[in-house]
Amino acid sequence: MKSKAEQSKYSKFISDNGTWVVLIVLIIAITIVNRNFFTPNNAVALLTGESVKGVMTFGVALAILAKGTDLSTGSVAALSAVCSSALCQASASKLWAGLPTMPAIVGILGGVAIGLIVGFANGYMIAYLHLHPFIATLGTQLICRALCKLITPGPVSKLTPGFRFLGNGKIGPFHMIVVVMIIMYIILAFMLTSTRFGKSVYAVGGNDQAARVAGINVEHTLVKVHIWCSFCAALGGVLLAGRSDSADPANTGLNYELDAIAAATVGGTSQTGGICRPSGVIVGVLIMGVINNGMVMMGVNDQMTFIVKGLIIIVSVAFDMRKNAVKK
Repeated sequence: MKSKAEQSKYSKFISDNGTWVVLIVLIIAITIVNRNFFTPNNAVALLTGESVKGVMTFGVALAILAKGTDLSTGSVAALSAVCSSALCQASASKLWAGLPTMPAIVGILGGVAIGLIVGFANGYMIAYLHLHPFIATLGTQLICRALCKLITPGPVSKLTPGFRFLGNGKIGPFHMIVVVMIIMYIILAFMLTSTRFGKSVYAVGGNDQAARVAGINVEHTLVKVHIWCSFCAALGGVLLAGRSDSADPANTGLNYELDAIAAATVGGTSQTGGICRPSGVIVGVLIMGVINNGMVMMGVNDQMTFIVKGLIIIVSVAFDMRKNAVKK
């Protein structure tokens, strides 16, 4: 019989490292079914394929940490991709014919600027107009997707090599898209663990009234959270366009917000706010990536993948709510 101390220690280990255990078990299970899964080439394919969703997850995780969410990230990515691509088209038949081809940095900054504007709008509606995050970001999701289709009915393609480098280039053996994801993760981890802003987000997500009493400007914090979230989404859109050499107003970033929410939740970011571990977020991204990649390699139907993702979200949230209920 195990002593209560041993059982408590074991439970704490599982609670703290459960996502890592799930990731390892998934890798082993899929490798048993298909030995080609656990290979260097497939690892690179997995990382490059999930980097955009990873960057977007780092934004959504902060919104969830602040006891909110963001449903607009996929559409913000699409709008950023369409506009930045239109600035950097190399072909003669441009979307904006009278505009000269811009340097890559102009296209990238233009796309990111769109994210900052949408993020400010989301944050303002949530913090100052007191709209529920679900409603505010659902509205901007629909607006951004509609704007994409108004700007262009079809894909914007044939982009300059400089613009494509961020999403499709390499520095030595390292893929730029993966490097960008790692840099964004480091920024997120530093922000949450070593800055006043990060501590404020934890406080607001845990108890916004107590945070207000402690002197934290709750409204400013929420606006900054959503600016960060949409910045990550817009950067993801730029990476998507560069990786595929095109931006499709209908399909770019479609349903990416669901993958980002799922990855953040699986990684331990509590839907009740106030709880988020940066290491858990990156593991959540890898878990969702392993599931996506593994199911493709096993020849599983795409619709079955969506069913699995839906179940993962439901089980993760149910487990999170049960854990928080036990703590109370």
